[in-house]
Amino acid sequence: MASVVSVNISGLKGVCKEAVDEVKLIKDFGIEGDAHAGNWHRQLSLLAQESVDKLTALGAGELKSGIFAENIRTEGLVLHTLPIGTKLRIGECVVEVTQIGKECHAHCEVYKRVGMCIMPLEGIFVKVLEGGFVRPKDEITHLKS
Repeated sequence: MASVVSVNISGLKGVCKEAVDEVKLIKDFGIEGDAHAGNWHRQLSLLAQESVDKLTALGAGELKSGIFAENIRTEGLVLHTLPIGTKLRIGECVVEVTQIGKECHAHCEVYKRVGMCIMPLEGIFVKVLEGGFVRPKDEITHLKS
């Protein structure tokens, strides 16, 4: 079963996000109070724990939730293999995959430590189709079209 490991938020862009107990997703907007929310295709970001574990195995040390500025860290689902347009139910919410990976404009702290960052390759971005709350341990299901 795929599930949420953590939910993370920041009021500023370009910084690590902090883990919180829950986040409120707003339809066509993103996470209430998060700097990346808005009427665009990258309303929130997801990164799999399995992707993070690859960097840990390379000697990155502990990589706490939110260090990659991901809004939701997951486990049990290979996110970067999902096609654009895939719909996921996360807790009370439904999101749609809009982008896989991103260009990394400045090397983050993880890149400086390890020589690579996984978010540009394996992070995904989604838009919110149905709002509600998301919390750690919430189930994630792949919705069939």
